Amino acid sequence: MDKQTKIKINGHMMKIHIITNDDTNPVILFVHGGPGGINRHDVMHNHLDLLDRFTLVGWDQRGTGGSYTGTDFSKLTKDLVVEDASCLVEWLCKRFDKDKIFILGLSWGSCVGTLLCARHPEHIAAYVGYGQLVNGHMNEVLSWRWALEQAEKAGDEKAVKTLKDMGEPVNAIYKGGSEDLHTQRGILNKYGGVSPRLHGDKYMNGRTGAMKAVKEYTRADWKGYNEGAEKSLRKLWPEIGLLDFPKTNTKFEVPFYIFHGHQDMNTPWTLIPDWYEKIEAPDKDLIFFDNSGHNPMTDEPEAFKKAMREKFEAVMKKDKSRI
Repeated sequence: MDKQTKIKINGHMMKIHIITNDDTNPVILFVHGGPGGINRHDVMHNHLDLLDRFTLVGWDQRGTGGSYTGTDFSKLTKDLVVEDASCLVEWLCKRFDKDKIFILGLSWGSCVGTLLCARHPEHIAAYVGYGQLVNGHMNEVLSWRWALEQAEKAGDEKAVKTLKDMGEPVNAIYKGGSEDLHTQRGILNKYGGVSPRLHGDKYMNGRTGAMKAVKEYTRADWKGYNEGAEKSLRKLWPEIGLLDFPKTNTKFEVPFYIFHGHQDMNTPWTLIPDWYEKIEAPDKDLIFFDNSGHNPMTDEPEAFKKAMREKFEAVMKKDKSRI
């Protein structure tokens, strides 16, 4: 099966993409980043070798891509997205006759995934977060400071002035709002804080080019992405700035794994260890990928998938539920 379809989830029509060689295989739901940054192609096209063992599900979150139409942005909150995710997990369990499925969350998707595990663990076999968010305020402060330090070392007077003019963010919010956020990310990209392989324009152009090349997205998906991504970002970003998982989320009823790039300064890796030490879960692990940035599944795909397979296989041997 290789099917893109729309289903009504939590009162809203949403786009999902299911690829499987066997309906009985364990299901992995990919929760994309952003907010609003649909990139299901990252998994649905670039990692199809996983189909030997798993069913893959990509999902456009409410407000973007194929799930843009009909979104009431005045009511869009992180809690609503988490509830959407919970409803989708239940739908997938029924569709594939499972008790539990696996969750794979990237960046903003790791925020959704973490809260999903905390609030609705009953249908989750295990969670892997990468580009994992920890504390929204400190995330941006450390990212901004690192970009400034790199620009100063490089003698990049223009970037230094730009960063100093925007100032250190408060609760992840820059004086110039999302425009400053995009500018900071551009400088961060330039110095390898997002990916050690693709710097500056290579990163952004490569990402857009990859999205177009795989033909994953319909015209309607592109329209929804172009019109909804920025709206989603502006509506949800202030909530990210208030996140503080070390204070609010340290106990989980599901196996909880963090796969993080050791060169990630988009969601700075330095925030991970202290939170990880506080986490209580049936099983947990923190795996750093030394040659990766924000997306180790892209930077070190084989090492990432090997580790993920090992974790998920171990869960399936131990958990007697239908996975």
